[in-house]
Amino acid sequence: MAEPRRRVWVSQPLFDDIVGRLAVHFDVAAPARVMEYTPVQIADALRQADGVLATLNERIGVEEIAGAARLRAIANVGVGYNNLDVAALTQAGILATNTPDVLTETTADFGFALLMATARRITESERWLREGRWTQWSFDSMLGADLHGSTLGILGMGRIGQGIARRAVGFDMRVLYHNRSRLPVDTEQACRAEYVDLDRLLAQSDHLLLVLPYSPQSHHIIDAAALAKMKPTATLVNIARGGLIDELALAQALAGGRLAAAGLDVFEGEPAVRPELLALRNVVLTPHIASGSLATRRAMVSLAVDNLIAALGEGPAAGNPPNLINGDALRAAGLTGNTGGGARKTAIKR
Repeated sequence: MAEPRRRVWVSQPLFDDIVGRLAVHFDVAAPARVMEYTPVQIADALRQADGVLATLNERIGVEEIAGAARLRAIANVGVGYNNLDVAALTQAGILATNTPDVLTETTADFGFALLMATARRITESERWLREGRWTQWSFDSMLGADLHGSTLGILGMGRIGQGIARRAVGFDMRVLYHNRSRLPVDTEQACRAEYVDLDRLLAQSDHLLLVLPYSPQSHHIIDAAALAKMKPTATLVNIARGGLIDELALAQALAGGRLAAAGLDVFEGEPAVRPELLALRNVVLTPHIASGSLATRRAMVSLAVDNLIAALGEGPAAGNPPNLINGDALRAAGLTGNTGGGARKTAIKR
């Protein structure tokens, strides 16, 4: 008698043709429309699943996996995974993966676009025009800040940060960066970037761009004290995670003239945005779309599907998901294999 097919839960509508590849191996449950789940609804869905294709909207931690005895793998569609309690998943022997690399260049493009829009007051001036306030041309109207020849500070110099640094070369910008660890010399030279401590980065940057991962250690790394160290003429751009910034302190700095402008693609309580930020004209606000090109979003879903198929012991990479983020989960589950890549198909497959 054939074994029953395992079940995969796809948490949000994605691309049907790509997600359809899961149906070759598993029974697939997916919603027809975008959903906002309660923790109880997530727990119920996980209880019936062997694998999950999740987005950043779904927070999955101890309570959500408590009754998920069947669950073996979660493939996150995104390079970030602070929506997952990785430690809890690891302890439960649940593999977790993400989708790095495929969104690097697209996100770097957007980061630079948001930087330009912020520095040159593009959205502010468009609103001014649409409101009928442009009655005649004037020499000092909507004066912004130059990018060329200025100093760009990058906080978090991973793949995306390096992509932004490479783009800054074309604008003849001086690039400073701060990271948990210094990059190899050849990488610094390729990016024409100089490593500095955080205080110097804050003090010397004409434009500061955040691209670091969110963690308890980086929570509100840009707070009132950090903002006070920045130039009042500086701009601040965040394409990483909203929790990196104390948004109330940022709004107060922008309103009080202690910072020139900000560009935000991510927010601490998203999709909710602080009313203090919404009321300001010197902040560019976008709805978490830094990786939002059609080609890149399709590539992200495709990689997540590959990860999930492999993590559940199927396909050409069976037992070796390309982007495993918690190799220790293999040992917690009593599976064989190495922490860098996975386990044998016979060990993972149920």
